[in-house]
Amino acid sequence: MADIKHNDSDHRLEVAETPAPSSENPHDNNNKGKTKKKRVASVDVFRGLTVALMILVDDAGGEWPMIGHAPWNGCNLADFVMPFFLFIVGIAIALALKRIPDRCNATKKVILRTLKLIFWGLLLQGGFSHAPDKLSYGVDMKLIRWCGILQRIALAYFIVGLLEIATQGAQPKELPPGRLSIYKLYFLHWVLGGCVLIVYMAVLYGTYVPSWEFKVQNTESADYGKILTVACDVRGKLDPPCNAVGYVDRQVLGINHMYLHPAWKRSKACTEKSPYEGPFKKDAPSWCWAPFEPEGILSSISAILSTIIGVHFGHVLIQMKDHSSRLRHWIIMGVTLVVLGIILHFTDAIPLNKQLYTFSYVCVTSGAAALVFSFFYITVDILKLRYLFLPLEWIGKNAMFVYVMAAEGIFAGFINGWYYDDPHNTLVYWIQKHIFIGVWNSRRVGILLYVIFAEILFWAIVSGILHWLGIYWKL
Repeated sequence: MADIKHNDSDHRLEVAETPAPSSENPHDNNNKGKTKKKRVASVDVFRGLTVALMILVDDAGGEWPMIGHAPWNGCNLADFVMPFFLFIVGIAIALALKRIPDRCNATKKVILRTLKLIFWGLLLQGGFSHAPDKLSYGVDMKLIRWCGILQRIALAYFIVGLLEIATQGAQPKELPPGRLSIYKLYFLHWVLGGCVLIVYMAVLYGTYVPSWEFKVQNTESADYGKILTVACDVRGKLDPPCNAVGYVDRQVLGINHMYLHPAWKRSKACTEKSPYEGPFKKDAPSWCWAPFEPEGILSSISAILSTIIGVHFGHVLIQMKDHSSRLRHWIIMGVTLVVLGIILHFTDAIPLNKQLYTFSYVCVTSGAAALVFSFFYITVDILKLRYLFLPLEWIGKNAMFVYVMAAEGIFAGFINGWYYDDPHNTLVYWIQKHIFIGVWNSRRVGILLYVIFAEILFWAIVSGILHWLGIYWKL
């Protein structure tokens, strides 16, 4: 997702030219004062990790709920994926737009790439593309889903990318002295972040949410076609049925264009099998059957903050010239964000919630992304242990390709389209049953190993071959 570059003819993301500090190599007098361009491999590794995590939590999360999305409040492994995407998109924006010879041309490229992301998002998650275990293809335009993962990334990329272009050249070539100089240098980015947060919080807590009705669209439900009512008439609530995030989406997108399988259906209020999926309780509240858009309008506005934090890390990478300064800044900021988010959550001030993309959620996930990226920067770019993470780096260099083919299940769907006698008698199901589930005599363990080896590792190898051939799918 973060394969964002200014020069379409160059698939490499390069950092600014940086002189090697004499303290790091005191015996090399020839390198003093010289500059050197190199690829920051940790960017690709981090991006590859994010795509791999998405495959893992999407395809194994049903058997392992602790890694799937939290039903409502809380933060499981799957809830880190989207913020990690947005974070690395921010870093890539800073690197790709560090030099802009033509603002008009750069703006056109940002707009074009945004439109491409929206197109692929609608194609993959709007309802056109069938699931891997289904053979139908097409979408009812009355029910098309307008929002999705790539659409959210497109919004954040568009806003932050245009800001980066607009403010390019306003900064001095050298970072002024002072601990806060990097923040002052990109002051307008933080002004935008503050405005985004104020608008989000004002709408989230200030919007009156009336009672509402919906028609059950789940064809597998006994209540299919029924009109159910959800009682609200409140302001500032953050529960599943009566929050402002859902209200804005219902008013703007239309309730028929929202996601039909929100994570809250696995909550204790809806099913006794929580956190697993299961039949609803007889006394389950009506909202358990309702749709909800996890990548909706208001939550996507809040998600811009994750990209702003990511672009700040990219600015640090460009402006600060030595490893220790970069790492000190990143780690302090990462720890601060995580601690702040945890305090907000456990004091009941602002709960961690991916569906609402709350401020505490932004803090914890962005802080975690900062620490993980710092770890990769140390091991890959400083200690030169790049070979340990080559599979992730290969995936990261072809992130869009792996996302489409694996995370969205396009390749598995194609393979499942060829079956013998019965639609479930396919190569994919045979491999799952006889090589993984049957050998371990456990569906949970078998599915987990299948996802790790037959999906993630398989696509890492494919990506490695494509890298060797010099083939990259870029938007």
